[in-house]
Formats: sequence, structure tokens, C-alpha cells
Amino acid sequence: MARTLTLPPISYTLAKTLKPISPFPKSLPFFSSSLSRPKLTRRSLSRSVLRSTVGKFSGSVDDEEELEELDELDVIALEQEAKDAAQAYSNSLSQVLSIEDEEKNDRKETAQSRRRSTRRTKSIPDNLLQRVAIVGRPNVGKSALFNRLVGGNRAIVVDEPGVTRDRLYGRSYWGEHEFMVVDTGGVITVSKSQATVMEELAITTTIGMDGIPLAVREAAVARMPSMIERQATAAVEESSVIIFLVDGQAGLTAADEEIADWLRKNYSDKYVILAVNKCESPRKRIMQASEFWSLGFEPLPISAISGTGTGELLDLVCSGLQKVEESNILDEEEDYVPAISIVGRPNVGKSSILNALVGEDRTIVSPISGTTRDAIDTEFTGPDGQKFQLIDTAGIRKRAAIVSAGSTTEALSVNRAFRAIRRSDVVALVIEAMACITEQDYKIAERIEKEGKGCVIVVNKWDTIPNKKQQTALHYEEDVREKLRSLDWAPIVYSTAIAGHSVDKIIVAASEVEKERSRRLGTSILNQVVLEAVAFKPPPRTRGGKRGRVYYCTQAAIRPPTFVFFVNDAKLFPETYRRYMERQLRADAGFSGTPIRLLWRSRRKMGKDEGKAVTRTQKNLTSDDPKLVPTAS
Repeated sequence: MARTLTLPPISYTLAKTLKPISPFPKSLPFFSSSLSRPKLTRRSLSRSVLRSTVGKFSGSVDDEEELEELDELDVIALEQEAKDAAQAYSNSLSQVLSIEDEEKNDRKETAQSRRRSTRRTKSIPDNLLQRVAIVGRPNVGKSALFNRLVGGNRAIVVDEPGVTRDRLYGRSYWGEHEFMVVDTGGVITVSKSQATVMEELAITTTIGMDGIPLAVREAAVARMPSMIERQATAAVEESSVIIFLVDGQAGLTAADEEIADWLRKNYSDKYVILAVNKCESPRKRIMQASEFWSLGFEPLPISAISGTGTGELLDLVCSGLQKVEESNILDEEEDYVPAISIVGRPNVGKSSILNALVGEDRTIVSPISGTTRDAIDTEFTGPDGQKFQLIDTAGIRKRAAIVSAGSTTEALSVNRAFRAIRRSDVVALVIEAMACITEQDYKIAERIEKEGKGCVIVVNKWDTIPNKKQQTALHYEEDVREKLRSLDWAPIVYSTAIAGHSVDKIIVAASEVEKERSRRLGTSILNQVVLEAVAFKPPPRTRGGKRGRVYYCTQAAIRPPTFVFFVNDAKLFPETYRRYMERQLRADAGFSGTPIRLLWRSRRKMGKDEGKAVTRTQKNLTSDDPKLVPTAS
């Protein structure tokens, strides 16, 4: 469904010279479907085209003075007005859809992140940057330190253990060095009992696991600690520097000693920095850090919350890194990398799709609802060499269910999932084949359409549909189109992520959607489409006999495609006619997989004397005098 908005009226002096596009017979020359039709110039409209479109189809134009005004009509002014209207609509929509952040620091950009944002732009691909992993036992402040180093609140920080599970990457700068920081889940040691591990990781065996057999549920819960540890191990193996983080307030624990032994035995070739977190007190910080000398590393007291000691920590990190020369890789960097977010309800297979695409266990896959919490970004290169940024997100449940569960972590996870939709170009909406469409799927679809993002509907777990026939997919698509009417323009892909079936088709479809979302339609072709649509079905008349008239149409923006219609009165175009115009644009011009926005801009009526005064003033003004610029009141 197109996003429509009634905007402030156009300048009278421009609208005055435009004659409306009215219904006309197909036998007329301008209606020919040939692309060799008269073309609208950038500076002014062709006199012959105006005579044919205005004179023949809207009544004769006998007034030579009016024709002179038509000849001098500046199309660039109209197009600039359309761009301003599209920008105003986009800004107003962003304010309406802005997510109220529950974390106060999210709205306060730190001085460090401001310096980073202004000093340089991203010039080195993520895969060529050296890694710095942060490891440690649960609840020592790894995510808080990660946020401090990369700037902002990328990772979820809650005062409970086991919040982080997957690897979370973020860029960091210090001096002349640029590197990737990797946040990991808490490493659990084998000395702990299974019950203690479950308690420390805050893993529930009941919430969100309805319908899962008890044996499968218990097995999934038992595997969770080892899966988190595998993610942490993968981060350590790919990193050049390891920040071993401990808790200065809790003191030395057996878990810290076992992690230190693990690092010494298996990663003695890597540079390990022992950072003692939560040392905010200037008097106690040295005493707190001295307790950790027994681990065999030199302790460095820091505070991730206040930033104390992080400068010295970054100096040590950079001393263990090799500088990456930008000149060697600038040719490999692409200017624009589309972002594809994978969203949907819990347990529909989002993480499985990501893992199948990248060919590795990038995220933890488990039947436990809410396994994924942070928005996980991963670089991916398609078969044709096109680069993408894949974003795996947490499952989005109903707001009432989140409130009743009382989980702050889940609320923040859903918050980040909505942010992922906002910063993506194409959204892969994943639904479960057997569950079909639910009310929550419909709400997510509405959010995607309102955000103006391209969309691919992914029907996952297609192998679970029994007795499939040739018409099964057709009937299923009809059901999806009926229930997700706001996304009736989105392509549908059927896949089985666990087996890797048809997963590559998701990227192919997303690539095509992004091309359509970035496409710009020529003004001459666009106006011909509008002419034909108006000729086939004129706008309805009101009871007073008034009829809507279209003067001019232009595409003001891309991503998403935004079209501005200059009309006599936007109120004369009902919602049904606006939907009809959208359908005609899609039928004649394409734009599959992306929402399109139609903005209707009314002509402002002025008094007769006022209009003559404005016209007379404009004739007396010259472009050589910058002070004499006409403005519409």
C-alpha cells in the first residue's frame, strides 16, 4: 500500500501556468506507447507538447500571454519543490516511527563517538581489520566495555548474567589504528554443575518453549553453555589481541583462574591483556587490581562505565596490532553495501538462515525461544560478487507478552530488532510454513511498509508441509497475499534453512528488490504513465461537479521510490483513486518488492488581484539582482 500525504499547496505562480491533465482519446499522438514521444526538458516544457497536452485535452488555449507563461515554466523549480516535499514527509514519518529508547545513554552521543564520526569515514573493509576479543566469565562487564570502545550502545547491558550469547562486532579507532572489537558471551567452566550453569546464564526451560517436547527442550538447554563457549572460542581464535576481563569488586574467583589457564595453554601466541573492571574508586583501584597478579598477567584497573583507564587499555591494545595500510585495499571497498535484516517471530529460523548463507555457525541456533538477543551484523558476498550486510535479529513477540514476562532483556532485544529494520535496505520477513500467518506477522509487515523498506517474504521450514503438490505453493501464496495485504508487492521465497535448500534464492530476490528500490523513472515516461492512467479512469466528480486534475508528476526520491503529484486539490483524490494510481505505476513501471510513496500537492487558490500583482512583480524582477527574489506569501 502506498504512503500518501496531503502537503502544503504549490506556489500559485507555478500552478497558475499549468493546465490539468484530463482524459483524452487514445487516437491522439501523445498517447502512443512508443518511447519516441516528445520529451520534457530540464529547463522548460516544450511548447508543442504543452499545446497537445494542455490545449487539446483541457480545452483550447487562446490566450497567447498564457502560452508565453507556459513556455517559460521552470520544471527544475517544480522538481525542487517535489524533493522538498518528499524530504518533509520522510522527516515527519521518522518522528512518528521513532523508537523511544529505554536506555538514557542511547540519546546522548559520547564525546568519543562524536570524535570518531567526524574524523574519518569507513575506508577499510571489516574482513581486513584485525580483531580484538573481550572474554571473561559472565557478568563482569564485557558488553559495557564493548560499548565504551566502539561508541554508543551496540550491545545490550543489563545487570544479569548470560545476556550476551553470540559474537557481536564493532569498529573502534585509536590514534592511527583501526580495528574490530568482538563482544562474547560469558565463558562457563566445567567445574560448575549443570543447575548452577543454568542459573548463572538465566536460561529458562519454560518461557517461549510451548509445543516443544520435554526431551528436546532439556537437550537444548543442556547444549546452550557449550554453544556460547564455542562462539567465544571462535572469537579468540580469529583475534590478534585478547582482553581478559575480570570483576574487581567481586574479586578473584575459581572461574577466573580456569579461564587464565585456558588462555595460557591454548593461546600463548596471542597478546593477552588482563583488565580489572569496576574499579571506579581512585583509592581502592590499585588494591583491587593487585589481587589478580596470581593469574600470571599484569592487571590493569579500568572502569567501563566511567571510562577510567580505557585510554591506557587502548594503548596496550594498539601495541599488539599491526597497522593496516588503507592504500592497499581502497580499490576493494564498495561505496554502497546494502543491508539485509532478517526479522520475524521467535523460533521461525532466522539464525539458521544466516548460518546457511554465510556457511558457518555465525549465531547460536536452538529451539529455546529468545536465543538471539543482540542484532548481529555479518558481511556477506553473493555469488555475483555483490557485498551485503546481513543482520540477524531477536524474535519479535507481542508487546503484551513481553510486559507480562517482565524481561528487560527481551524488551531491549525487540527494540534493537526494530532498529535493525530502520537501518536496513531490504527486510527478509521470515514466517514458519506450518504456522502460516499470525497477527504478529501482520504487525511486523506493517512496520516494514511504514519504514519504506524493501521486503522479501521467506516461508521457512517448507519441508514440514505434508503432501505437497504442484499447486501447494500457489495456494499458500494466495493465503499469504490475503493476510499480508500491506506487503502484496513483496516476492515470496520458500526455503528450508536447516538443510540449506533454496536459501541462496533469498539473496537473489533481495538483490533484485534493492535494484528496484534504487531505480529512478524518467520524468517523461512517468508522466505518460500518469496520462494513460487518467485517460483510462478519470478522477471521480464530487457532488458539486468538481473533478481532480493532475498537472505534473515527478519522482522526487529513491529508497523508497517517492512520487509527487501536483494537482488542483488533493482532497478531490480519494484513497481508492490513489491506490488505483499506485497499481497503474506498478503495472507499467515495475517497482516489485519495494513500497512506493505517492505525495499529493495541492494548488493554492489566490484572489484575482493578488494573483495579478504577483505575476506583474515577477515580470519586473531580473535574475541579475539577488535581492529581488520573489517569494510566495
